Amino acid sequence: MADDSTSLTPPSEKVDFGNEVDFYGDPVLGLTQVGFRVFQTGENVTYGGDRNLPNIKFEINPNVAAHPGDTYSTLVWVPGPVTTTGSWFLTGGEAACTQAAPCTFAQVKVSLNDGGAAPLIYTAAVGKGRDYLWAGAVDGLRINRNIYDFEADGVRVRRA
Repeated sequence: MADDSTSLTPPSEKVDFGNEVDFYGDPVLGLTQVGFRVFQTGENVTYGGDRNLPNIKFEINPNVAAHPGDTYSTLVWVPGPVTTTGSWFLTGGEAACTQAAPCTFAQVKVSLNDGGAAPLIYTAAVGKGRDYLWAGAVDGLRINRNIYDFEADGVRVRRA
């Protein structure tokens, strides 16, 4: 059973679908538009509320001057009840923007633009954490001017 695939209590799963090649080395500060379309069911809202949605994650090298040896963090966008809103946090403690106290994207960018080397992207992904069951569909992942449509025969990239 899928519910028995982890040793956590209660058993839970996590999934990420992403790209480890096309965004490698891109500047984090060059991100201007991020989002997706999502099919959200009433059952999903019942399980975890109207914010029970997937998120967008960028594995990054934060390159913050205050943490010179820190070369890894995950920059996460958590959508609001409508996927045109949401908040951001970093997983590595490089800024005041944490999962418990998320920020706007402008605030994250200010934290990462601290005079050190420019922060760089390693990977980009759509994921769903271990909090609540979610069944649905994500499409139209937007990263800046490109929209990634997930089709049966692969991913199609189009300009916004």
